[in-house]
Amino acid sequence: MSVERDLPTLAEAPAGTAPARKAAAAVVRDSLGIGLTVGVSGLAFGVAGSTAHLSVWQTCALSLLVFTGASQFALVSALAAGAALPAAVLGALFLGARNAFYGLRLGPRLELSRLTRPFAAHLMIDESAAVALTQPDRRTARLGFAVTGISLFATWNLCTLAGALGADALGDPAVYGLDAAGPAVFLALLAPRLREGATELKVAVVGAALALAATVVLPTGVPVLLSIAAVPIVLAATRPRGRSGGGGPGGPAGSGLATAPGHTGKEDLG
Repeated sequence: MSVERDLPTLAEAPAGTAPARKAAAAVVRDSLGIGLTVGVSGLAFGVAGSTAHLSVWQTCALSLLVFTGASQFALVSALAAGAALPAAVLGALFLGARNAFYGLRLGPRLELSRLTRPFAAHLMIDESAAVALTQPDRRTARLGFAVTGISLFATWNLCTLAGALGADALGDPAVYGLDAAGPAVFLALLAPRLREGATELKVAVVGAALALAATVVLPTGVPVLLSIAAVPIVLAATRPRGRSGGGGPGGPAGSGLATAPGHTGKEDLG
């Protein structure tokens, strides 16, 4: 990510100096760019919520209270396909669980007060975590996390409202082909992950095969949950012989958010 490229470290740029202000301005610029552009996809979620026969206020409540795009799209897509509510919610929870791991990674890096931690937890999503983890020091990590999270939260919710109101005014979204918006956006979110490595691609292929095979015998929504079994299957099949696990490049690194080899992240904090 470009924000990491030319920022001085905290030791090189004490607070209040011109280099520090320049570094902060670069972080704010890049964070706003991410927050505003990604937040626009809230329009698609507003439409997807209407497709799943949610009311405007139900769709907006999901964006306000859940605020994790992939999980929201998974939930409304499952509901639109006729899945039972428990199955749809469980699938969304599995997807949202990754944010807890971001929190474990970012906790010592941000060192936020107890008062601000609940608010930070609500803003802990892919984009805010990625920006914070690529900063060279705690000051810019906090700034990038806050600006990305707040700008994306505001844009996402405003666009959700606009999308839901627009789809509600149009009537039946299926008439205009808008019922495909949810799955299409979900695939758009998934596509970059498939380019991160062979393991991610194998997990996607095996998961899709499991879901397709189970669709003919299991109720709607359950095949998606079953596809999670692709993760242990692929990891067991690809684990090098002679290694008992642990110490590998798995975990958060699988999401592309790991620090560079030889850097613990904690060493760089101010």
